[in-house]
Amino acid sequence: MDIVKALCQEFAVKEWQVNAVTELWDDGNTVPFIARYRKEAHGSLDDQIIHDMTERLQYLRNFEQRKNEIFEAISAGDNMTDEIALALENAKTLSELEDIYRPFRPKRRTRATVAKEKGLEPLADAIFAQESRCKYPLEMAEEYVNADLGVETAEEALAGALDIIAENISDNAEIRRRLRNLFTVVGIVTVKATDEEAESVYTMYYDFSQAVDKIADHRVLAIDRGEKEKFLKVSVDIDIVKAHRVIKDLTITNNDSPCYDAVVSAGEDAYTRLIAPSIEREIRSMLTEKASVGAIKNFGTNLHQLLMQAPIRGRVVMGLDPGYRTGCKVAVVDDIGRVLDTGVIYITHSEGQKLAAQRLVKDLIKKHNVDIISIGNGTASKETEMFVSELIKEVDRDVSYAVVNEAGASVYSASKLAAQEFPQFDLTLRSAVSIARRLQDPLAELVKIDPKSIGVGQYQHDMPQKQLENELDYVVENCVNSVGVDLNTSSVSLLKRVSGINSTLAQNIVDYREENGSFDSRATLKKVPKLGPKAFEQCAGFLRIPDGKNALDNTAVHPESYAAASGLIKLLGFDVKKLGEIGSSIEEKAENYGKENLAKELAIGLPTLEDIIKELSKPGRDPRDELEAPTLRTDVLDMNDLKVGMELVGTVRNVIDFGAFVDIGVHQDGLVHITQICNRYIKHPSEVLKVGDRVTVYVLAVDTKRNRISLTMKKENINK
Repeated sequence: MDIVKALCQEFAVKEWQVNAVTELWDDGNTVPFIARYRKEAHGSLDDQIIHDMTERLQYLRNFEQRKNEIFEAISAGDNMTDEIALALENAKTLSELEDIYRPFRPKRRTRATVAKEKGLEPLADAIFAQESRCKYPLEMAEEYVNADLGVETAEEALAGALDIIAENISDNAEIRRRLRNLFTVVGIVTVKATDEEAESVYTMYYDFSQAVDKIADHRVLAIDRGEKEKFLKVSVDIDIVKAHRVIKDLTITNNDSPCYDAVVSAGEDAYTRLIAPSIEREIRSMLTEKASVGAIKNFGTNLHQLLMQAPIRGRVVMGLDPGYRTGCKVAVVDDIGRVLDTGVIYITHSEGQKLAAQRLVKDLIKKHNVDIISIGNGTASKETEMFVSELIKEVDRDVSYAVVNEAGASVYSASKLAAQEFPQFDLTLRSAVSIARRLQDPLAELVKIDPKSIGVGQYQHDMPQKQLENELDYVVENCVNSVGVDLNTSSVSLLKRVSGINSTLAQNIVDYREENGSFDSRATLKKVPKLGPKAFEQCAGFLRIPDGKNALDNTAVHPESYAAASGLIKLLGFDVKKLGEIGSSIEEKAENYGKENLAKELAIGLPTLEDIIKELSKPGRDPRDELEAPTLRTDVLDMNDLKVGMELVGTVRNVIDFGAFVDIGVHQDGLVHITQICNRYIKHPSEVLKVGDRVTVYVLAVDTKRNRISLTMKKENINK
């Protein structure tokens, strides 16, 4: 296989682009660095394409390695032929490779190997030859009766020969290919309950069937989990007559032979005993893998939107981690996230304790000039929200509140990292701090938590964990590098997500900072232990120094382009010491001068010039500032307040295969089914919605018993 041509076709790019990305990747460059600072080399491909291309490159290299291993293994047994070599060369999938290798793979002891040990292979070959004038199989078998070899009767000899034929049929790559295709095209996934009386969340699948090529990914994952939990039994079925016909077409060479019935019988046995169970497992595995890939991608998309939510800067925030028995934990943080105060209040116990809680919260608001209250959405969140909604009406200050997703807060609070950051606080108070900071800077806070614990996907615990981790790690790193990181304030958790920086280097940077004071330039990074030239090249452009010696250190301009950036500033008549005054006028001046002329004079490519202009127009810009800020509230609804047709504004909390969950301010998120999102056909809700979107919805139905709210984004549907 020509890997370069395969990648060109798959990603619709030119050969030189694939070669450039491959060379840069093999040279140890990271995806963010390649995408941002090597645009001329690869033609300004975006980071997602580069990421997907490098993943696919690794897969194809592994595929070629496996192909070579199989070629060598077959050759070592002196079984290689031109036909097999050609089949290996033309194979496009791992399953095709393994089908070709199957007859030559070392086998465990089977019925066929036992029959071969008894000397019955010549009998099998004679029967499978299907000659017109041969004897009937049982007569032929009489010649192979041999008590010394354990063959006592002709019937035993014939049975052994048919076992050999059945295994040979099972090992036939073409038969498996055609049957696998049959399962894929006309197969039916059939699901039954192991106990029809048992109560479970899988009741809709107790008598369910759907075509293999039609079944939705989220159904596959639900069925897999139901089977794992022993509520469901699952099979993949096809018309057995069609399956037998495929085998007959490729094995029967003489309909008039006395051996016809024996070969047909062996083929049916091969299908039932050997082929069908194997291909059924493959099909199930294929469906699960496809569903997992989709779910992982969806999880990554949701995580990206969650991490890239607009921060709320310059506000003092009170974080509330709700709870019943142990109370509601309180933490107040200043406008840059430093902890000012902590406490515990009890709002669901006695009236006296609730009054005491009101006094404490009011005192903290007044003492620290709290602007916003951030409430975790876990246990007792509804009661806490109602408590806050009533309380802020009584304070002499403009205070609002927001409900934030607290997923992973408990994981973080119990982590070694949290213990190092807040050794003076217990686990619960650390959670309250995390909930407050999530509103101020979601990215900086959420990078401290294992992405799998953030809870913006579906069936994440059923995914291939290594693939899930790789995808989520990429998403986190992509977000961190696209925003940039303040070199003098960022935590180890944030720094280690920067291109070219690992955990050790991140810790070394923090240690150097604590020992020597703040960095005054990017160049000082070179003094950090173990941070060599390659690491500096990869990370420097993503690190920011707001008050450094060189104003360019607070932009995404890479140090390798400082000379070009300074030259551009002078050519266009600006002052490098007054970057903040340049603004959008630089774009107009560059256009008037001629960007191609500028690029030539500065000896840089046009993409790099465009990036420099963009950075100089908004030095220190944060791409998240252009996004919609989180919804802040001053009042709360109860689920009983909802009426069919009611119009509400909500925030998308999670986007999944069959719809999206929207926070409408009643503690229980409502579901907008995929069919209720818009008036055109969409394959996936993510085509229209993303986590953090503010949307207008209408109540379709409210089920208070099951705590379910159905919503629609199509106003015309509310009266139907």
